[in-house]
Amino acid sequence: MTELTKLTIAAARDGLARKDFSATELTNAHIEAVEKARALNAYVLETPEHARERAKASDAKIASGDAGPLEGIPIGVKDLFCTRDLRTTACSKILGNFVPPYESTVTSQLWRDGAVMLGKTNNDEFAMGSSNETSAFGAVVSPWRRNGSNTPLVPGGSSGGSAAAVAARLCLGATGTDTGGSIRQPAAFTGIVGIKPTYGRCSRWGVVAFASSLDQAGPFTRTVRDNAILLRSMAGHDPKDTTSVDRPVPDYEKAIGKSVKGMKIGIPKEYRIDGMPPEIEKLWHQGAEWLKKAGAEMVDISLPHTKYALPAYYIVAPAEASSNLARYDGVRYGLRENGRDVTGMYEATRAAGFGDEVRRRVMIGTYVLSAGYYDAYYLRAQKVRTLIKRDFEDVFSAGVDAILTPATPSAAFGVGEKSGADPIEMYLNDVFTVTVNMAGLPGIAVPAGLSEDGLPLGLQLIGRPFDEETLFSLGEVIEQAAGSYSAEAWW
Repeated sequence: MTELTKLTIAAARDGLARKDFSATELTNAHIEAVEKARALNAYVLETPEHARERAKASDAKIASGDAGPLEGIPIGVKDLFCTRDLRTTACSKILGNFVPPYESTVTSQLWRDGAVMLGKTNNDEFAMGSSNETSAFGAVVSPWRRNGSNTPLVPGGSSGGSAAAVAARLCLGATGTDTGGSIRQPAAFTGIVGIKPTYGRCSRWGVVAFASSLDQAGPFTRTVRDNAILLRSMAGHDPKDTTSVDRPVPDYEKAIGKSVKGMKIGIPKEYRIDGMPPEIEKLWHQGAEWLKKAGAEMVDISLPHTKYALPAYYIVAPAEASSNLARYDGVRYGLRENGRDVTGMYEATRAAGFGDEVRRRVMIGTYVLSAGYYDAYYLRAQKVRTLIKRDFEDVFSAGVDAILTPATPSAAFGVGEKSGADPIEMYLNDVFTVTVNMAGLPGIAVPAGLSEDGLPLGLQLIGRPFDEETLFSLGEVIEQAAGSYSAEAWW
C-alpha cells in the first residue's frame, strides 16, 4: 500500500483508469500515511470517513465510465479554504470551531472533477508568516533534515502544511494560497513544485482573506505535470468573485514537453542581492545553462524598482489585512470573549483570538491607513507598486518570454531560528517572491538542486499575465535536468 503514496497524480490517474487499483485503496494508503506522520503536524483536521465516502463514489464513477479529470485523487486542502460542514479556522483561535455552510469555489471545482479530500492542512495564522510557526495549532515540521542532523526544520510558509504533506507523500497534491510567496517559498523549501497563478486566474470566493489585491490560490504537487493537471481544475471564472477573470482555462498539461527553443529568458541584475549564498548563485547559473541547452536564449534585464518591493509589500499587505480582519469582532461567529461593554468585548476577543504576528500586522496596517499617515505610507506604496508592474511590462514588451530567478535566499532554516525578536529577518525570506504578487503575475517554483547540507533549493520562473503554459514548459526543462528530490522518511 505504501507504493501507492509514491505515485504522481498522472500515474495514479492512469492506474485508476486501468483498474490497477481502486480509488478506495489509493485513499486508504494515504489515510494510513497521514496517521503515521502526525509528528509533522501537517494536517489540522483529518477527514478519513469523508475521504472514504468520496473514494467509494469515485470507484462507482470510474466503473461506469463517468470519471472526472481528478477522479479518485487524494489531496490536502489548506485551512484557508472554506469547506462545507467541515471546520475551517485559518489556523487562528479567533475562528474557533467555525464550520462554514458553504464551499469555496476552488474546492467545489476540485470535488466536481472527482478529487478526494483527506483533510485540512496547517498554515500560518491567516496566512501571515514565512515558516508556518504562527499557527494556533503549532508549527509544522518539514519532512527534510540537514545531513547528519536531527534539527527540526520549517517547511516554509504560509502554506507549510500543504507543502510538507505533498513532500512527505501524505497526499498526491494540495491547495495553497500565495500573497507574497506562500506557495513558491514552501515549495522550494520542501523540494516540490508550486505555482502562484496570475491574479484573477483562480477564484478567491470562499477563501479566508489576508490581502485581497495580492492573494491567489494555487497547487502544490511533486512534478510539473501534476501541477498543470491540478491547476486546470482549480482555475476558471467565478461571477461571485469580482476580481476573477473571464477567459478560457487552457489544458495546461499540453504545455509539458513543448519546445522552449527560441524563448528569451530574462536574468534580472537586481536579484543579485548582497550576501547571496554562493550555492544560490551557482544554482541560478545552472538553471540558466539548462534552459540554454534546451534552446532558450538568456538575456540580462533590469527591474529597477525591485529594491522597493519588500517595503512596499509590507505596507500594502498589512493595510489590507487590517481592513479584512476587522470583521472578526466576536459578534457573528468564531471566538467571543466577554467585556464590560461592546468595546471591551471587541478588545478582549481580538486580544485572545489573534496571535502575535497577526496583531503586529493589523497594527501596522491600521497605522499606515490612519489619517495622518495614509499619504506618506499607503498611497506611496501603491505608487511604487505601479512602478514595479511597469518594470515587468517593459521587459515583456521587449520580447522576454519569462524571467528566471532564485526562489528563496537560502535553504530551509530550523524551527525557532528566525522567529525571535526581529521580524524583519523573517520577512526577508520573501525578497524574491513579493514582486510577482505586487505585479499580479504568475510565478512557479521548481526543485533544482540540493544545498551543501542536503536540503532542497528551488528556482523561480516568472511569466507574462495568464501565460502559465510557458512556465510549465520551462519548468519541466529544469525538472528533467535537475532530477527529483525526496525526503527520507524519519517520521
